Amino acid sequence: MKIKEVRELETKDLAEKIEAEVAKYNQMKLNHAISPLANPSEIKVTRRNIARMKSELRQRELNK
Repeated sequence: MKIKEVRELETKDLAEKIEAEVAKYNQMKLNHAISPLANPSEIKVTRRNIARMKSELRQRELNK
């Protein structure tokens, strides 16, 4: 998810998307520990997407 796409989301939708991505990330980590994923770089991509979304959410909080 690009930063442009993150900025287009509403604050409420962004918070929900973060929760969904964190759940997906935790599930991916668990699955990878049990049996290796076909593409383990997806874990890194998901983690970075979460960071982008959290950064944008924090920036919105500071700009209020």
